[in-house]
Amino acid sequence: MKLTNEQLKAIYFGAYSFAETEDGYLKSFQYNQDQMNHLKEVFDFWFERCDAGSAKTLEFTTTATSFSFDYKIVWMGSPDSIELAVDGVITDIRYVAQIDKEGKLSFTLPEGEKSVILYTPADATMWIKNFEIDGEYTPAVKGEKVLWLGDSITQGFGPLRSAQTYVSVANRLLNYDIVNQGIGGYIYDPKILMKMEGYTPDKIIVALGTNQFGTETMDDIEEYYEKLMGIYGDTPVLCILPLWRGDVEGGEPTLIEFCGKLKKIAEKYDNVTIVDGFKLVPHLEEYFLDKLHPNCLGCEWYGRNLVEEIRKNGF
Repeated sequence: MKLTNEQLKAIYFGAYSFAETEDGYLKSFQYNQDQMNHLKEVFDFWFERCDAGSAKTLEFTTTATSFSFDYKIVWMGSPDSIELAVDGVITDIRYVAQIDKEGKLSFTLPEGEKSVILYTPADATMWIKNFEIDGEYTPAVKGEKVLWLGDSITQGFGPLRSAQTYVSVANRLLNYDIVNQGIGGYIYDPKILMKMEGYTPDKIIVALGTNQFGTETMDDIEEYYEKLMGIYGDTPVLCILPLWRGDVEGGEPTLIEFCGKLKKIAEKYDNVTIVDGFKLVPHLEEYFLDKLHPNCLGCEWYGRNLVEEIRKNGF
């Protein structure tokens, strides 16, 4: 059976909104239009990443043995991947750099009923149409709505594998209904915080700061949390302090001092739970792509340790 784009939306998770191109492709967005306008005005680097895959997935249960769709890749930041998971196990990987920019992707599935997750590229923008499946399907049932705010690590740069970003690793265990507003190079920018019409998250996760730990003032960060509370009230917030990074020689004391200042700001709010990022990924180069972004191994540690912290703190 061929799904209409309206039917496709029911199995497409991670988007705040959708739009259809003139030639029928379904585009997905994690920011509203005003937020995207702000990013475009401030920095092209941020704007071109604001509709990338970033933890968006197709998720369903089915007895089908195959599915396919037409795709178009309109932007690529890094050689990421499209990945298929069946009952929690990765069974197929298609690297963006090794496929055409436009074409058709087909996937085979084992016999019997199974849960399926198709991870779209984290650091590329892909449009989809003509989704076909050779059997009945049921959209996945997700848990709490979570708005995830962050920088390139949260967007998914580092592992170069869409299913192995720390957000993907964590959410295989948490099953949140995510809108991931992680974006490469991002900082605590109060102006990006806006009420998103029709969207009210149950929880918010903030993982920012690694791109501004050398700042002389914390004013923007103080304004950020004040504005966040003004928009979302007492919604539970998880503040993940920056991870260890080894790419700035002699910079660790400055980073530790910054984390301390950030912690003091977050501690002012009763609805904020703080997680020490230095405890999430080992402080060894083997766990990082470039001493800054966790690689596949680092993201596995990050995601699983984060889940432990979330459960331990009752977040």
